[in-house]
Amino acid sequence: MARQRSTAGPREFFEYYTKDLKAGDLHLLFTRDAREAYEFFARGIDRTGLDRLPWHRRCLAHIRLFFLAFTMRLSPARRAIFAVAIIFSILGFLRLFTGFGVFRPVGIPLFPMPQWQPGTPLLIVGFALLILLIVLEVADRLSLKYDLTVARDIQFAMLPRGTYRAPGIELHGETRPANTVGGDFYDMLPLADGRMLVALGDVAGKGSPAALLMALLLAMLRTLVDLGLEPAALAERLNGQVLRHAPSSRFITLFVGMYDPQTGLLTWVNAGQNPPLVRRADGAFERLPATGVALGMFHGSTYAADTTTLEPGDVLLMYSDGMTEAENEQGVPLDETGLEATLTAWAGGSAPEISAALLRAVDDHVQNARIGDDLTVLVLKRTSRVEPEVPTWAEDVAAPSPGGVPPPRS
Repeated sequence: MARQRSTAGPREFFEYYTKDLKAGDLHLLFTRDAREAYEFFARGIDRTGLDRLPWHRRCLAHIRLFFLAFTMRLSPARRAIFAVAIIFSILGFLRLFTGFGVFRPVGIPLFPMPQWQPGTPLLIVGFALLILLIVLEVADRLSLKYDLTVARDIQFAMLPRGTYRAPGIELHGETRPANTVGGDFYDMLPLADGRMLVALGDVAGKGSPAALLMALLLAMLRTLVDLGLEPAALAERLNGQVLRHAPSSRFITLFVGMYDPQTGLLTWVNAGQNPPLVRRADGAFERLPATGVALGMFHGSTYAADTTTLEPGDVLLMYSDGMTEAENEQGVPLDETGLEATLTAWAGGSAPEISAALLRAVDDHVQNARIGDDLTVLVLKRTSRVEPEVPTWAEDVAAPSPGGVPPPRS
């Protein structure tokens, strides 16, 4: 019985390891997949003059150009490690070389052949297969990265660009995904009655799944806004749509408000989003807490609307949790105190200046640590009461440079 158990283990492991493997898969790996990977990296190869070379020099030139085309797609650090690994492997193979011997296929000496230590050919074949596997994986990852870069461009095109300025209001938003694409979003939509809709949300998770839900919610939000819904009814309708279309494991936090530039009245709903900060002109802070649960958690969720009034000089900061949870190398988060300090220092600045200062505060805090979540801010500043002028979108915003910029006087 003991012997049966010892032999069943390797057999079961082999069957489990190869359960989905088909003979055709290996054929496609060395024909279609390898060819597509080669064409992917060889697209940038300049073959000018190669056809005039002898076949052996042409092969060496192709190998050299393909090596450069492949390795230059890697980051500098990974490129250096790959080159060192190749050099060490070649040196190791040379140590296994024992000289030249005479090739005797039928007992008759024909020509000299290189001789190696026993097992060296197997080692060379294994190394070549590992290199092939690396090339195939890198090609797949770079193709996916290109697709994600296109998705990032589409995602950013969906968000408002620049700064919105109108009598009594200045708005500016910024987002910085932790990965190529992210799940944070913001919006600012002028309404027919003169009010402005402002919204900032955060889809649970990061990456492509969160980005898809972000695009879905943004589209639903803009569609429902056209129906003239107030914030509470809008949040309830969005909750129903998220439950209908999103996976049950996903939820979305959202702050949505209707701001009247003439009176400064802000009517808002907070569906589980980080409480936005209102920095008053006198330096006091006010938080806009949650008035309901996140979207997509429960059927029939209701949301209560609340109001606050912004006076001239007041600043409303909406932000995602990536801002306050950004940690330095010691694991200390920036927290709300960091945002409040930056808001206080830049309260006299414009909305784009405040947005840039907040993102720079995160960078200064984390230093060399990796930021693990998307960063998003939406700043609304109530300007002094002036007579109506034409609302404008400023595409090119003069934001503070990365360092050495003193905050304006409040």
